[in-house]
Amino acid sequence: MRDALEHGPLPPQSKSFVGGGRDDPKVRDEACLTLTVWSPDTSASLPVMVWIPGGAFVFGAGQFQLYNGSRLAANGNVVVVNITYRIGVFGGFELSDLGDGFDDNLALRDQMAALHWIREHIAAFGGDPDRVTVFGESAGATSVLALLATPTADGLFRRAIAQSPALPLIADRELRARQAHEFLQRLGVSAAEVKALPQRQLRRAAGRLQLKSASTTPTLAYGLTYGVDLLPNHPVDAARAGTLTRMPLIIGTNSHEASMFAWTKPPMLPTTTASIDTYLNRVAPGAKDRVLAAYPDYPRRRALVAFGSDVMFGAQAWAFADAYSANAPTHMYRFDHFGFSLRILGLGATHGSEIVHIQHNYASFIGRKLHPLGRRLQPPVGRRMQRAWLDFAAKGWESGEIRWSSGHHWPTYDTENRFTRIIQTARDTVVPDPDADRRKAWADLY
Repeated sequence: MRDALEHGPLPPQSKSFVGGGRDDPKVRDEACLTLTVWSPDTSASLPVMVWIPGGAFVFGAGQFQLYNGSRLAANGNVVVVNITYRIGVFGGFELSDLGDGFDDNLALRDQMAALHWIREHIAAFGGDPDRVTVFGESAGATSVLALLATPTADGLFRRAIAQSPALPLIADRELRARQAHEFLQRLGVSAAEVKALPQRQLRRAAGRLQLKSASTTPTLAYGLTYGVDLLPNHPVDAARAGTLTRMPLIIGTNSHEASMFAWTKPPMLPTTTASIDTYLNRVAPGAKDRVLAAYPDYPRRRALVAFGSDVMFGAQAWAFADAYSANAPTHMYRFDHFGFSLRILGLGATHGSEIVHIQHNYASFIGRKLHPLGRRLQPPVGRRMQRAWLDFAAKGWESGEIRWSSGHHWPTYDTENRFTRIIQTARDTVVPDPDADRRKAWADLY
């Protein structure tokens, strides 16, 4: 037993924009497996919302102020739990092929360990262990879909929300095995000697493999691994086969996912004509003309951003929703809202910009940048989104159509209509298959 009144340390990682606030924790340590819990009533039996933070399995932690769950807990009368799990070379880099002492999918195992702890102990914090919703963004959303496809995670939660999942972060065991052995070669050591090496040396070698993977495969060196006992199949394949856990799901993407990345032009996310040509020649040379035809503005910037968004986020989210909706109630959204700051920067509804509205963390470092007036006047889009997420956690929407405001419904998604909720600044609408041409162009590749 120990006092748990302050945040634990962050996982080892470089500085990031998400955790750049004055109030964000600064201490980093390998002893980072902690939870952060907010509860409005420890004597109740409330729904539980478990946040899995993103960061490409390289950055991130549940302690960042952007993810502060106090307002979500208070506004919705729910218990909010943020998970911090290992990332980078210590959690997001696969070494299980090196033999005994190296387990697969360490980040996913950490998340499952947290969910087991929540199931056993959350009642002491006023939470109902039978009403747990997992939700996450980017790598966190990727983890949510992986948990659905993990047999041993069955029963640990009842509902799921995946915000902008990046499924190229999941690779097959054979690819991860090749990377693990190249990792040893770069270090110049045997498997038995790896754990004794300095942290900086390990992180540098894995980082170089990350850069190499971005230019040679559709997936990245950091991420999760399928084809192992913990995660037998890729989530899309598991959904198509109907072998994953079935429960109500919200899944969606933002309309300008790749706009922020287009500034730095990372090789893993093609947003230039050169990188798009390289990517298509490597992945689908026979389908190049057909895929590009779905972007009539190509090569204008809008089309470049849309292409990069679909490569990392959109294409696989559509494929998963198509498959999963045949098994369980599925609700699809597209987040289109962007405020004055993002408009001035030309970013639109960029990756992760929806988080501040769901959490109502307008006073955080990023919240102040995105919505300078948000602390005094919460945007209507935030009130609508948070209420929808809270209602889902409390009720699950197992019956299908649900009401989000007077006279409006959010129907379930299926392959006949593909109803998608378009989340806009002033109001939301439901549109059937809003990105039909782009979705069809990628469908054959997934």
